Amino acid sequence: MATLTLERPKQKQRLTVVEDYDVAADAKKRISLRSAKTKYFHVKALSNGCFLLEPRVLVSPQAISARSLKMLDKSVASLKKELASDDLAAVRQLTNEFDAKEWQW
Repeated sequence: MATLTLERPKQKQRLTVVEDYDVAADAKKRISLRSAKTKYFHVKALSNGCFLLEPRVLVSPQAISARSLKMLDKSVASLKKELASDDLAAVRQLTNEFDAKEWQW
């Protein structure tokens, strides 16, 4: 079975600096990125103290195999028909103690 993978685009030209600014880490050692194009990043901490951030893209539905999608549809249908396992029944029993309006099953 063939799988769909996303390839990194080829670089046609050398990278150039688009923005150059200083940031300070807050008390929890967080920084804010200005005008970031993506929400998720993979971070590599280098031995010289530098950090490399690579943008991450979530997987598109086309990248999920047909078999997995079929299994997911079957599971959702069973859940809606309340034919789920005893574990789910136990979770529902626990959540009934809370306000039922907050939980939607």
